[in-house]
Amino acid sequence: MLKMTHINRVYRTELVETHALREFSLEVESGEFVAVTGPSGSGKTTFLNIAGLLEEPTSGSYLLEDHDVSRLSDNQRAKIRNEKIGFIFQSFNLIPDLNIFDNVDVPLRYRGFNASERAKRIEEALDVVGLTSRVKHLPSQLSGGQQQRVAIARAMAGKPSFILADEPTGNLDSLMARQVIEILEGINAKGTTIIMVTHDPELARRAHRTVHVLDGQVANPEAHYSSLPAAVDASNNAA
Repeated sequence: MLKMTHINRVYRTELVETHALREFSLEVESGEFVAVTGPSGSGKTTFLNIAGLLEEPTSGSYLLEDHDVSRLSDNQRAKIRNEKIGFIFQSFNLIPDLNIFDNVDVPLRYRGFNASERAKRIEEALDVVGLTSRVKHLPSQLSGGQQQRVAIARAMAGKPSFILADEPTGNLDSLMARQVIEILEGINAKGTTIIMVTHDPELARRAHRTVHVLDGQVANPEAHYSSLPAAVDASNNAA
């Protein structure tokens, strides 16, 4: 479903050349829940940015659903991001002046859905995260955990093929973090692929497998070939 092969990402200035990713290779199958771990500065965020088509690799191949997306135009990348990829950020990234309903609505408007389809998707997504009673609240009227649940609903509403979560529990206490990871597990159980960057070993253990990144490379290459969860294996066998 997602296959990166020998990805390099180099940032250059007049005086400095920084290699954020070096010969980075990773495969993630449809339906997996993968945790990505590693120290700060190891390349995790760069990997997520490339996976989410927010930036291009300097070299290497990136296949998304068997299509090479390594060298697309800005408009082509934006279209795929909007249709296939959901994002969840540590800082929630909600629009402070919009209520919860409208925050979830924003990416759906870009997709061109009519009002009734948007309303249906928003209601379904907010129901999953348990916030249907808060649709008129502003982000400032919600707790951190509730704001992150809104961010999850916003990512879900577009019904993406996969969700990229960057430290989704980093700003939450342990109880709220557990609630968020349980929601993500539920979304994944319904077939959505999830790639989650985390520093929390407990959260990483909740994923199907863990990929450790160090100095811009996958430090545990055997993770590429880890056995898939039973549900994924069963669906592949059935195909």
